[in-house]
Amino acid sequence: MAEIIDGRAVAKQVEAETKAQVDAMVAAGKPRPGLAVILVGEDPASEVYVGRKIKNCAEVGIRSFEHRMPADTSEPELLALIATLNEDPEIHGILCQVPLPKHIDTGKVLRAIAPSKDVDGFHPVNVGRLSTGTGGIIPCTPLGVMKLLDTVIDDLTGLDVVVIGKSNIVGKPIAMLMLEREATVTVTHIYTENLADLCRQADVIVAAAGAPGLVRGYWVKPGAVIIDVGITRVKGEHGKTHLVGDVVFDEVQHAKAVTPVPGGVGPMTIACLLANTVQAAREQVDGTSRDSFDIDWDDLPDRSMFSKQDAERPQAASHTFEENRKASYDADWYAEASVDTDFYLHI
Repeated sequence: MAEIIDGRAVAKQVEAETKAQVDAMVAAGKPRPGLAVILVGEDPASEVYVGRKIKNCAEVGIRSFEHRMPADTSEPELLALIATLNEDPEIHGILCQVPLPKHIDTGKVLRAIAPSKDVDGFHPVNVGRLSTGTGGIIPCTPLGVMKLLDTVIDDLTGLDVVVIGKSNIVGKPIAMLMLEREATVTVTHIYTENLADLCRQADVIVAAAGAPGLVRGYWVKPGAVIIDVGITRVKGEHGKTHLVGDVVFDEVQHAKAVTPVPGGVGPMTIACLLANTVQAAREQVDGTSRDSFDIDWDDLPDRSMFSKQDAERPQAASHTFEENRKASYDADWYAEASVDTDFYLHI
């Protein structure tokens, strides 16, 4: 049986650490971190998400400032509110709940948030810093994925990782974070061929396609670790709905570990949002936050295959990781299985 990675338990640990950081800041005479949450319209799911975030803020000691705006709010009105929050010293993080009404340009709104207060990590400046390994705020769900992996894998160096889905808010940031840990990363999408074959070679699979039941048992080699980011509400018997992930959970029990849906990645997203808010507050108070990409390129980490000294002499090939990856596919269904390609349409 695969080990179940308990996202709720890990989220509680993260929130406990966040609360300790908040308490330490206040005890040192620094301002209490503040998070502004903007909700435009009355989307039912957004109402629930915002309510949870505000509740969790209170539990860790973060001040929350809720701004509810009607669905017919104009784009200039929303941008004006964000501009005001950007200049407010009591606000250290700004979160604009999506989806926004159709008449509002979501990208323009998210780019209007000051990078130093962009606790979602979506601003191009934070994306650029993530891709160059120069700090910034990391998107909440990818950060949560890495924290979950840390509970079951000590070192990602050299491991084969397959990320299913290339979205800007999950797939791409996860790939960047994996590369920072020196993993070998394959990012797949709707046009990827032989996806099942790629997954069978992976030590880690991160499924973030939003395609219920995409990853089947024969896609997973024994001993792999699976993070299921997908969450979709589907109808079951008698019209009742329930939540499912991208992975057929019952078929992957030969894996080393797997996250459940619900109770896996979901709780980590809010926990990491709170952690990002405290990070943003600390950097703003300490004067280390930056709203532009003015970095010293000479200080960037060396991402070459070898150091300058090593590059001066020939290098012998190492097969250490390949030896560690050998796996046995004894089950008959590994060889004879077929793939339902209709699921690719959802990636």
